[in-house]
Amino acid sequence: MSTPTSPLIHLVDDDAAVRDALALLIGTVGLRVQAWDDPQAFIEQFDRDSIGAIVLDIRMPGISGLAVLDTLVQQGVDQPVIMLTGHGTVDLCRRAFKAGAAEFLEKPVDDELLLDTLQGAVRTHVKSRQRHQADREARERFALLSEREREVLSLIVGGLTNKEIGRALGLSPRTVESHRANLFAKLGAESLAQVIRRYAELAEGAA
Repeated sequence: MSTPTSPLIHLVDDDAAVRDALALLIGTVGLRVQAWDDPQAFIEQFDRDSIGAIVLDIRMPGISGLAVLDTLVQQGVDQPVIMLTGHGTVDLCRRAFKAGAAEFLEKPVDDELLLDTLQGAVRTHVKSRQRHQADREARERFALLSEREREVLSLIVGGLTNKEIGRALGLSPRTVESHRANLFAKLGAESLAQVIRRYAELAEGAA
């Protein structure tokens, strides 16, 4: 059974028959679906914090799917977007990918292809959110360190022993050990390997 925190697929298409059919199909693999017939309402109201993906028709009255995609990208929306069209061309496909689409599928879309694409997009989004969460936590933990603790940390990661760190910073081994214990605690690490992993997460987040 789906839960409020299970992946959510936003389905944006002005054709009621298509919406109903695709919503029923997507639900067969346990994904929740929220259907939208108005792209502008979708832009203004959809849950940006949800885990999942967006299925977006290209040709809709009032505002095109490509225009919607441009708006989502400008707003920093991170859900993968799968574009659907009944009139696909190479140029349209190229424009969709250039605009930031994760995939471009032609109607009538193959059921298995759509489901495989959506499930892959959801997995990608979950990993992306987890990576961003790890980056955020690493930055928050690093912010707790004093300037001296940051200096000690960089030398620890560089492979120096406590005595070598003491000589490099003009500190006694006991003081270095105190800084080392404090930064381990602030980083939530119980071993040198965990400290190095936390430091690597911070470096990756800043890249």
